Amino acid sequence: MDLRKLKKLIDLVQESGISELEVTEGEEKVRIAKHYGAVAAPPAHHYAVPVAAPAAPAAAADAGLDDDLPDGHVVKSPMVGTFYRASSPGAEPLAQVGQAVKEGDTLCIIEAMKLLNEIESDAAGVIKAILVENGEPVEFGQPLFVIG
Repeated sequence: MDLRKLKKLIDLVQESGISELEVTEGEEKVRIAKHYGAVAAPPAHHYAVPVAAPAAPAAAADAGLDDDLPDGHVVKSPMVGTFYRASSPGAEPLAQVGQAVKEGDTLCIIEAMKLLNEIESDAAGVIKAILVENGEPVEFGQPLFVIG
């Protein structure tokens, strides 16, 4: 399923009053659930995409993290997975600090459930910062790049 389509489904769940959405397209099946508390592991044959819960008092302590970022547009991770800067080991990184990018340019790859997902820039500009190291795990909504 297309990454843009997944983002739209996540937004739909966040903006609506529903707590769970399941979509089947051909042989692909996606289940998006909004959880408020402990999250059980999804069945092996489903994709589970976490959706942000309403802000809690504990989240207020983390609010200062965005203050440490350089000014500019922040590209955030659309999924949970492993961050890779290059398309294969030993290859040149897809994006470098100081590089000019256009909307739609591939910035990195996130591996999730043995699938490699190209993450594209959603803004044009110059890369000011890369906030994740190669091979590190990333969370849904985690800042990856700052584009100015």
